[in-house]
Amino acid sequence: MLLVLGGAGTLLVWLVLTVLGVIGSAPFGRSASGAALLLGIVALVLVARLVRRLTVPGEHLVEAAQRIETGDYSARVPVRGPRELRAVARAINSMSARLEADEVRRRSVLADVAHELRTPLTIIRGQAEGIADGVYPAEAAQMAPILAATRTLEKLVEDLRTMALADAGALQLAREPVDVAVLVHETLETFRGTAAAAGVSLVEEVSADVPGLTGDAARLSSVVANLVSNALRHTPRGGTVRVAGRRTGENGVQITVSDDGEGIAPELLSRVFDRFVRGSASPGSGLGLAIVRDVVEAHGGSVAVESTPGRGTTLSVRLPGEQAPLQGAESPR
Repeated sequence: MLLVLGGAGTLLVWLVLTVLGVIGSAPFGRSASGAALLLGIVALVLVARLVRRLTVPGEHLVEAAQRIETGDYSARVPVRGPRELRAVARAINSMSARLEADEVRRRSVLADVAHELRTPLTIIRGQAEGIADGVYPAEAAQMAPILAATRTLEKLVEDLRTMALADAGALQLAREPVDVAVLVHETLETFRGTAAAAGVSLVEEVSADVPGLTGDAARLSSVVANLVSNALRHTPRGGTVRVAGRRTGENGVQITVSDDGEGIAPELLSRVFDRFVRGSASPGSGLGLAIVRDVVEAHGGSVAVESTPGRGTTLSVRLPGEQAPLQGAESPR
């Protein structure tokens, strides 16, 4: 660009000197030089416009990059100029939009985590201070809330750890053969007492031809437990929670957990697998279904939900059978 400007400037000086008679004196030569001078001026104007067309978008790109470097992810670049600069501008705008959305999610997660931690910590501190001050006797009845709050904290921390590993693509699976019927039965057995106390029936329906799985038995049991726990919380006394397993396709497995409870509000239905999303009356942390999705996807499967307010909810987990190709290498936890 500097070479072009230098050449154009030299040509312009030569033309001016020619027109003034310093170089050459023939009338025709001066006329030709005058025409050339006019063309030279036009060329300089065009070059100046071209330079401006290149430098102004470049300045915008540099300014946006500096703002993004300082943490201002709202920076955007006008998409104009040559094709290459427009492509760079679109890439910067896309990157800054992603960074801005990630920052909003990060702050939201931090706020939600702080909120979830506050309640059990308040219980622990209140009970411990009461015992230390002699307000409460150090008996089992006063220690029970502390232990319950501690278990809540442990569950939250483990869920956050699983979420972080899934985000980093480092969720390790201890793969082994898994019998779906045994998995469902043993998981449901842990909820029999809770269901009986709530007046809710637990129904187990696993087809005889359901194929086995190759996966992390503990994490898959946690998936079913999360779904059953959610269903029990939202099913009224006299209701039913049904857990079914069946073959899908050539060698796939589908596990469904259905209830006839209150259902999910339409405005929440599309976001039930997002983190910290929950109904106004839900006592959970809002991480359960997000963890379910992360674990199922780590096994190469998928999860879906259907719900009608007032008529119940069905959550479906689809997993590849033990002969299907697996995602990722086997590794111990």
